[in-house]
Amino acid sequence: NALPMSLKMAIAAGIGLFLALIALKGSGLVVASDATLLKMNNLYEIKDGVKLPNMPVLLALFGFFLVVALDYYKIRGAIIIGILTVTGIAAALGLTQFNGIVSSVPSVAPTFMQMDFNGLFNGSMLAVVFVFFLVDLFDSTGTLVGVSHRAGLLDKNGHLPRLKKALFADSTAIVAGAALGTSSTTPYIESTSGVAAGGRTGLTAITVGVLMLACLWFSPLAQAVPAFATAPALLYIGVQMMRSALEIDWQDMTEAAPAFMTIAFMPFTYSIADGIALGFISYAVIKLICARVKDVPPMVWIVAVCWLAKFWFLGA
Repeated sequence: NALPMSLKMAIAAGIGLFLALIALKGSGLVVASDATLLKMNNLYEIKDGVKLPNMPVLLALFGFFLVVALDYYKIRGAIIIGILTVTGIAAALGLTQFNGIVSSVPSVAPTFMQMDFNGLFNGSMLAVVFVFFLVDLFDSTGTLVGVSHRAGLLDKNGHLPRLKKALFADSTAIVAGAALGTSSTTPYIESTSGVAAGGRTGLTAITVGVLMLACLWFSPLAQAVPAFATAPALLYIGVQMMRSALEIDWQDMTEAAPAFMTIAFMPFTYSIADGIALGFISYAVIKLICARVKDVPPMVWIVAVCWLAKFWFLGA
């Protein structure tokens, strides 16, 4: 709640750009380049000296245009229709592999409750815990703020009601996930696709959770959906999230510059947490330089110092 409004809106917009980068990379529309870091992929590919359409890339573009058109005409379920349509075409063209519908659930015995507390309290391990805490806290908070803003759940002051309960649910999931042997859990930025489809209440989350559990048995069916079929949905959500940038005061450079740093660093560092960190640090430093210290909430100073310490002593 101590986040300035400009940073909250920047977080939402930054998540939109981050989603767009994930979508472009997953669809093959954007590929790595030694010369320019990234470049657009070709719409064709050469096989045996013959120029053929690059179907994954073309289908990703088709899916994006389809979702946008369906949304424009107010057709409910635009995102899922787009995903299923592209998946169906990909299956017909042999671009996705179908390995059945049902599978057995893998055993959790090898990882369940396999914690090792030896050496937990030495300096290097405490540093790891501190880094995990910072990254997970701001990853989760940034996602919650961005998704909630898109859903219209923030109050008039830009605060998220019942944020403590949301963070408690997240922390409980982290503990449960660790006990099961998974990596640290966190709210997914892809949740915005559910919001765009009309999800607003806890029933949406419960339904998604139940369906995710069902995927343990139906994982072959879920794996049949190619990345270039889901990429259009993420790209479309990126468009929706970028609307938040309109609410940033771009005329006030002490608000605009930190907001821009937040937006830019999320996709370019491939990290929501790093984007938020640079936003906090920039906000505090710029306000200090411009003699507007009173604009900075005390918590922003504390968080900025914590991130500076993390970057200086532990690296990025």
